[in-house]
Amino acid sequence: MSEKKRCPWPTDIPIYLEYHDNEWGRPEYDDNKLFEMLILEGMQAGLSWITVLKKREAFREAFDNFDPKKVALYDDEKIEELMLNEKIIRNRMKINAAVQNARAFLKIIEKHGSFSKMIWEYVSNEPITGHWKRIEDAPTTTLISDRISKDLKKLGFNFVGSTIIYSFMQAVGMVNDHLKDCFVCEELDLREKQH
Repeated sequence: MSEKKRCPWPTDIPIYLEYHDNEWGRPEYDDNKLFEMLILEGMQAGLSWITVLKKREAFREAFDNFDPKKVALYDDEKIEELMLNEKIIRNRMKINAAVQNARAFLKIIEKHGSFSKMIWEYVSNEPITGHWKRIEDAPTTTLISDRISKDLKKLGFNFVGSTIIYSFMQAVGMVNDHLKDCFVCEELDLREKQH
C-alpha cells in the first residue's frame, strides 16, 4: 500500500489516506452525498479538513445522515440540542447555515429534479483535471467556483464562499486536483478515456 505514489497532503493518517484514495476527486452524483459534502465543507471554514473528517461519523449521526428533508425541518430546539453535542463542531452560524442550506437544496431539487444535475452543469458534466505537479499549483478559487458561490448565495445558501465551493468541487470530483504522479489521478484519467 505504501508503494503507491499519492498526493502529499494526507500524510500517513489512516482516515486521511482512506479519504484521499477512495473519495476525494472521484465524481459524486448522489444528492445526499453532495449535500453532506456541502455542509461539511462549510463546517470546515477556518479549521483543518482532518478535524472535520474525524467528526464526520458524529456529524452523520447528529444530522440525520445528512438527509436534507430532515435537516430542513430542524427548529430552534433541535439547533440547541446540536449546540450541546460535543462530538461535532458547535458553531451556531454554521449549524443555522446547514438548516438554511437544506431548505435551499430542496428548492433546487424541486426545480431541477436533482441538485446533482444543476451543479454538474457548471462543468458541462465533465470533471476538470488540473494535472498539477505540486499541490501549491492548484488554485483555491476559480471563475467557476466564483460563479457557483454567487448563484448559490442568490438561492439562499450560506457558508458557500468561493473557497468553500472550490473545496467542495475538489471533494466531489467536479475537479480532479490529484497531482499528476498520484495513482488516483492516473485511475481517474483512465476512467475518463473509457467513457
